[in-house]
Amino acid sequence: MKYFLIAGEASGDLHASHLISALKERDSEAQFRFYGGDLMAAAAGTSGELLRHYNTLAYMGFIQVALHARTILKGLKDCKQAIQDWTPDCIILIDYPGFNLKIAKYVHEAGICPVYYYISPKIWAWKEYRIKDIRANVDRLFSILPFEVEFFEQKHNYPISYVGNPTYDEIAQHLEHKNLDISNISSYGQASDLRKNCMALLPGSRKQEISSNLPVMLKALQIPLGIEEKPEVQICLAPNIERSFYDEILKNVGNIPYELKFWEGSAFDLLLRARVAFVTSGTATLETAILDVPQVVCYHMVGGRFVNFARPYFLSCPFISLVNLIVGREIVPELIAAEMQPKVLHQHLQELWQGPAREKQLSGYIEMRNRLQSTGAPVKAATEIVDLLKKA
Repeated sequence: MKYFLIAGEASGDLHASHLISALKERDSEAQFRFYGGDLMAAAAGTSGELLRHYNTLAYMGFIQVALHARTILKGLKDCKQAIQDWTPDCIILIDYPGFNLKIAKYVHEAGICPVYYYISPKIWAWKEYRIKDIRANVDRLFSILPFEVEFFEQKHNYPISYVGNPTYDEIAQHLEHKNLDISNISSYGQASDLRKNCMALLPGSRKQEISSNLPVMLKALQIPLGIEEKPEVQICLAPNIERSFYDEILKNVGNIPYELKFWEGSAFDLLLRARVAFVTSGTATLETAILDVPQVVCYHMVGGRFVNFARPYFLSCPFISLVNLIVGREIVPELIAAEMQPKVLHQHLQELWQGPAREKQLSGYIEMRNRLQSTGAPVKAATEIVDLLKKA
């Protein structure tokens, strides 16, 4: 069968790549075409074709979308044409709702094929009205967050399939290659010498996120931490973003009393050696918690004071980090917009380096991991998709 997938960012590329692998195992004649990234291309191999890389369309925020509207509209037009020309057996959408819901509407109205959504849009946080589009144009939605079941099925009477969380599975698989057991990750964190003095900065996967968050993270490190041994500071590089982009940001920050290094490998491996992390909100906050690293969730943006004032009017949930949302209370501190100040970041850093705040957060992580549990998300989703197509 022919599968057309669309992912619009790095995390979507990762999750979709595992879904492609699972689909290939269940459908020996599977063919793929996709908007996505390098990981999807590697998973598909000779049975797939990357039509457009996500980094050409990964814009967020009203201003960025407006500035690149022509590029986005061209991408939509080309995507619709590619679907029409290839006539796939199904469309599989991965998050990225602004783009993907438009494609879902087009495919449904044209009657081309079923539309499946793997990793649902976060309409429980904002733009809840999108449930109308999902109900009208999506044939099956696959959820990866346990609290989404109640939101979709009880609040909106829209049946979904909860398949487990792929991030948990991906990390478990990564740890297996290192002879580590995810169920004992807490013990590893306490015993590892590597976690004594490494600080990880994960400023995001998009240029806009990085340019907004990394300077504030670095300015927080200009304030001495007050410990005997100087921390090792590692800045995690995002896939497909050139090193020179980070170098330009560092030029405008000023002196920092610690040695800065760039981490070019897997973020999982960086977190395995980190004692504390500053993390831009997103999937990385969940990865950090699963790997048992105390963190401060960051999301700086222009017009911060207005954003903080208006937040209750456009955000439907009390938290922005997946860690807090899954547990249902604050486990990790969230510094949003104007709240993200260097002095505040530094204060949290001191509290999480050692002491009661650190132990309290690590205890909360255990509860979060127990709620997730690994259930083979891509395998479950692929199995149901293939079964649905065979029945059709």
